Amino acid sequence: MIGAIEAGGTKIVCAVADRKELPRVAERISIPTRTPEETLPKIVSFFKQYPVEAIGIGSFGPIDVNQDSSTYGFITNTPKLAWRNFDFLGAIRAAFDLPYFWTTDVNAAAFGEQQYGAARFAKNSIYITVGTGIGGGVILNGKVMEGRGHPEIGHIYINQLASDPFEGNCPYHSNCLEGLAAGPAIEVRAGQKAEQLNATDALWQIEAHYLAQACVNYTLSFAPEVIVFGGGVMKQTHLFPLIQEQFQMLLGGYMETTAVESFIVPCKLRDNAGIVGSLALAEQLI
Repeated sequence: MIGAIEAGGTKIVCAVADRKELPRVAERISIPTRTPEETLPKIVSFFKQYPVEAIGIGSFGPIDVNQDSSTYGFITNTPKLAWRNFDFLGAIRAAFDLPYFWTTDVNAAAFGEQQYGAARFAKNSIYITVGTGIGGGVILNGKVMEGRGHPEIGHIYINQLASDPFEGNCPYHSNCLEGLAAGPAIEVRAGQKAEQLNATDALWQIEAHYLAQACVNYTLSFAPEVIVFGGGVMKQTHLFPLIQEQFQMLLGGYMETTAVESFIVPCKLRDNAGIVGSLALAEQLI
């Protein structure tokens, strides 16, 4: 049996599965993300019930993924102050002497979609979540891409439209993708949440343009076989044709891809991508 932890800013999902039955989850619990002192005992108590052989962990970040670092396994400069500079992996290791795969929540989701979802059978894929923030995971040659740190492709700079006066909603960058196109940016612009906007609202054209720009940059940088979108904003399915159209215009035929309808696609695992991906990463350790 394998285990998984998907640590999010508001909740932490723990799950176990039989290796032969993936992506089916045997049991799971959801724990509110309070302080480590409140949350960790509940995580440990859950896994003590099962004969787990390995655990995959996808965590909110930023996190330290550099195995040569003295703070490998830590959640680092997170706005969640109780978790800042916390040795998450070390705390789990102290409870269970097992193999672990430690990565970001979006990397885990990317791997889940590559193994069992919309990017299945693709060796190279990108997963982007557009919600409260924008984050992404990159799969190259079937493996999660990491270096000294993990990709932060939600913060790439965007060429802002001359007709768009919005100053951006990111405290670090005035015109990064997250600041211009994440859910809070839509809400500030429109005065209402994305799901409340009419599908014909002109703001969706701006949103699609910025997400299409990002797709062009990812395509030119990583040469993926497919780009998968998830997150709350992307549940507005009318966005996909707009992004696909803008992507083709911006790419200008410079690089060949598969048909755009199968190149830029919605996630298949939906809200289960992260936990399924964490399980799949644990399975690879055995």
